[in-house]
Amino acid sequence: MANHASAEKRNRQRIKRTARNRAAKSELRTALKKARSSVKDSVAEASTAVITAQSDLDRAAAKGIIPKERASRLKARLAASLHKASKSATAG
Repeated sequence: MANHASAEKRNRQRIKRTARNRAAKSELRTALKKARSSVKDSVAEASTAVITAQSDLDRAAAKGIIPKERASRLKARLAASLHKASKSATAG
């Protein structure tokens, strides 16, 4: 337990920051799930869902919620899956 006023303050800040980051991470995971499921279901809706998810990933990386490289990797995978789905939709 914190014994100094500064340590108590840091603890309060940690609790606030953790709650904020947890909420943002949860929103990010939801956006990713929506994007992935829309790519599987309908290509028309998938484009906007993927753009939204990529924007959320950029925002999370900028705030330090997730590492920048992970955001980049997830964005690339989303784009690749969207491209593959749109290619198969037009071909077949």
